[in-house]
Amino acid sequence: MMNLTQDLAKLIRLTGDRAKLDAKANGTYIVYKTAAGQIVKEYSTGEIEEMSEQDLNHD
Repeated sequence: MMNLTQDLAKLIRLTGDRAKLDAKANGTYIVYKTAAGQIVKEYSTGEIEEMSEQDLNHD
């Protein structure tokens, strides 16, 4: 069971790394939730921008 958990954690980390590479290649950004619960955009330049509630609502 521990190997499955470790394998899953590795797969998640690799998926995030791949997303960062794709964002850099395409001049875009990735969006994720920080450990503190904030939703942020991270640009390929390393700049991190906090998203507001208005950014998250697509009404």
